[in-house]
Amino acid sequence: MMNNNKNRRFTPLLMAASVVVGILIGTFYANHFSGNRLSIINSNSNKLNNLLHIIDDQYVDTVNSSDLVEKAMPQILAELDPHSVYISAKDVQQANDDLRGSFSGVGIEFTIRQDTLRVQQIISNGPAERAGVIAGDKIVTVDDKPFTGKTLTNEEAMHRLKGPKDTQVKLGILRYGEKKLRHITVTRGEIPTKSVTATYMLDDKTGYIRIKNFGENTYPELLIALAKLSQENFQGLCIDLRGNTGGYLQSAVQIANEFLPKNRLIVYTQGRKSPRQEYRSDGRGSYQQMPMVILIDETSASASEILAGAIQDNDRGTIIGRRSFGKGLVQQPFAFGDQSMIRLTIARYYSPSGRCIQKPYTAGDNKNYEEDILARYEHGEFFSQDSIKHEGKEYHTRNGRPVYGGGGITPDIFVAEDTTDVTSYYKQASLSGQIIMFAYSYTDENRQKLSQFSDVDEMASFLKRQNIVDRFATYADKNGLKRRNLMIQRSHKLLERYVISRIVYNMMKEEAWIQYLNSDDPAITETLRVIREGRAFPQAPKQK
Repeated sequence: MMNNNKNRRFTPLLMAASVVVGILIGTFYANHFSGNRLSIINSNSNKLNNLLHIIDDQYVDTVNSSDLVEKAMPQILAELDPHSVYISAKDVQQANDDLRGSFSGVGIEFTIRQDTLRVQQIISNGPAERAGVIAGDKIVTVDDKPFTGKTLTNEEAMHRLKGPKDTQVKLGILRYGEKKLRHITVTRGEIPTKSVTATYMLDDKTGYIRIKNFGENTYPELLIALAKLSQENFQGLCIDLRGNTGGYLQSAVQIANEFLPKNRLIVYTQGRKSPRQEYRSDGRGSYQQMPMVILIDETSASASEILAGAIQDNDRGTIIGRRSFGKGLVQQPFAFGDQSMIRLTIARYYSPSGRCIQKPYTAGDNKNYEEDILARYEHGEFFSQDSIKHEGKEYHTRNGRPVYGGGGITPDIFVAEDTTDVTSYYKQASLSGQIIMFAYSYTDENRQKLSQFSDVDEMASFLKRQNIVDRFATYADKNGLKRRNLMIQRSHKLLERYVISRIVYNMMKEEAWIQYLNSDDPAITETLRVIREGRAFPQAPKQK
C-alpha cells in the first residue's frame, strides 16, 4: 500500500514533466521542420496576439481587429525593404493575372472618360468581339444596373467585368450615332495577356522584339517571335526592355539561355537562409551567334536587369539606353488562409560578374527609394552619361570590361532623353490627360474614316495632313488649357507625335503604336548603327 501511495504522490509531477517535454519537442519540430508555412516566432507572436486581445477587450470603442491587422501588415513589411509587400485577398488575383498569362473576362481594353466607361480596343476573337461589342462603344449598364458616375473606377470596372469562365454578363451599350440603348450579353472566357507586345523588322536585316514583362508564357512567346523573324531572314536582333518592370526570374533565365553558349553563368541568388543557387546556360539555345542589342531605361527592373546583366557580363551583346532601375532582391510568395499573401525578400541576385545591382535603400524609408528616379532626373543623369553615380565597386565582364553594381545596369552606349523642344505647355498637355482625351474624341468621331488604314505609316501621314496639332490646341483651350501659340510652335513635333501615337493606339494593335513611336527613336537609330557596323559583340578593352 505504501508503494502505491508513493506512486500516486509522484503522478502529478510526472504528468507535468511529460507536458513540458512534449512542449519542448513540439517547439523543436515546429521551428525546424515547418518548411514555408507561415509562423511568427513565439515570443513576438504572443506579444502581437496579446496586444490585439487587450485592444479587443479593453479599448474605449469597438475595433475591427481584422482591419487593424490588414493595416499593420504592410507597415511591418515596409520596415524590412522596399520590395517585401503584403497583398490583400482582393488584390491577389490581379497581381497573379499580370504574370499568369491569362485571365477570365470579356476581352476589352477600356478607358474611363467623363464618368463613363468607353471601349478603347477589342481583343481579337475574344468574347466581346464575338458578341458584337465594337471599339468606341460606351458601357453604361452592367446586368441592368447603372455603370456610370463618380463612383466608377478602374477597380470597380474590373470587378464587374471579370468573372469565372463561361459565366454571362449583360452590357447596356450606347453606340456612336445611336440614341437607343443596345443590350449585348457576353459569355466570359479566357483572355490571353501577352508579354511580347511587338515583333517586326526594323530594316531588311534587323528584327525587333518588345517584352512588356516576364510572366509564365514569356519564353514560349519569345520563341514564336523569333520564328516569325526567322521567316523574314533577320540577321541581327533588338530586344526592347524599356518600361519592363520584371516578373519571374525563371523566364529571364530561359530567354538568356537562348542566346548564350554552354555553361555560361546567367545569374545566381543567395540569402541568409537561401544557399547560393546558380543558373547556367545548357548550350541548347538556337541563337548563340546572333548579333544582338538590348534596350533598357530607368524603369527596366528586376528580371529585365537579370537578362541585361547576363548578356552584358558575358559580352554577348550591347546594352543601349539609360541606367536601369536597380532591383536586385528576390521575393518568394507566402499565402495565408484567407487568400491574402506576402511577397517576402529571401535573397539577393547577382549577375555573372558577381555584382548585385540593388540600389541603396534605408529600411522603413520607402519615400526616398521611390523618388530615386526623380532625383536622377534632377541630377541630370537622363541627359549626360557623366552624371551617372556608381555606388558599388568595379567588377569585370568576361572580356575584362569594367561594370558596376549597387544601382542598376549602366548601358554600354548611353542615349540621352531629348528635352530640347519641351515647353510648359507640352508638359501640361501631357500630364493633364488632355492629349489622351482629345485623341479618344477624335478617334470616336472619325472611326469610319480611320478604319480604312491598315498600315501605320499611311495613317500617320493622313493625320499629319489634318492639322492635328491645331485641332488639339482648340480642343484643349475649350477644356481649360489656354492656347500658347509660341510654345505650341516650339513643341509642335512633340505634340504631333504624341497625339498621332494615341490615335494609332486607339485604332490599331499595340504593335502598330510601338512601331510608330520607334520610327524616330534615337535608341533604335543607335541600335541599327551598332548592328550595321558589327559592334554588337563588345570586345576586351585595349591595353594602354
